[in-house]
Amino acid sequence: MLEKELREFLLSKGVSDVGYSYITDSDTGELKYAVSLVVRLSDAIIDEITDEPTATYFNHYRSVNAFIDRCLLDAGLFLQERGYKYITIAASQSMPGTHYNGRYSHKKAACLAGLGGIGKNSLFIHKKYGTRVRLGTLFTDCELTGEGELKENLCLSCDKCVKACPSGAISGKEFKAGVEREDIFNPQLCSDYMKKQFHHIGRGVVCGICMKVCPYSK
Repeated sequence: MLEKELREFLLSKGVSDVGYSYITDSDTGELKYAVSLVVRLSDAIIDEITDEPTATYFNHYRSVNAFIDRCLLDAGLFLQERGYKYITIAASQSMPGTHYNGRYSHKKAACLAGLGGIGKNSLFIHKKYGTRVRLGTLFTDCELTGEGELKENLCLSCDKCVKACPSGAISGKEFKAGVEREDIFNPQLCSDYMKKQFHHIGRGVVCGICMKVCPYSK
């Protein structure tokens, strides 16, 4: 099956996990089948984060994003050679005119692919690797069979991320299907705090504190 062949191809590139879903609310026209990529981050690098990110983490964040974008392109070329179309969604890119939103939510696609759930911190929680991951998404017209449903909330009953967040951006409410991101997490507060307090580290575009303290990753 093509699903297995593509999955093995991406895993051979170094991707940590792959999932498929059928998505009806994207702006990708006839390309409704989504491929979700998961790349595990370095525990040693994440563990170095204290009350602020490190320069090493900022470099790691950029490197993993670039790696994901490359793997998405490779997956697209893989499908194109077999007669299919593809559209890649960048690992980290806010679209003009949006409120810190990408072209499509990597987290939603990964959840629909059965790879994990969403935590109180609004981070994706992979069923094996926890929050210490980065995601990428590709849309195609190739009919790839996936699980096609949101998994139950994997977030543990704690408030460590709420207490640890220096910006106060995490409300503490649990994610449920249909809940808006802003109900559990305020991206404006998070972004403003990072730009002000962490500008000396990668121009204030990363933090990682809530990811580090999440017990699910351990």
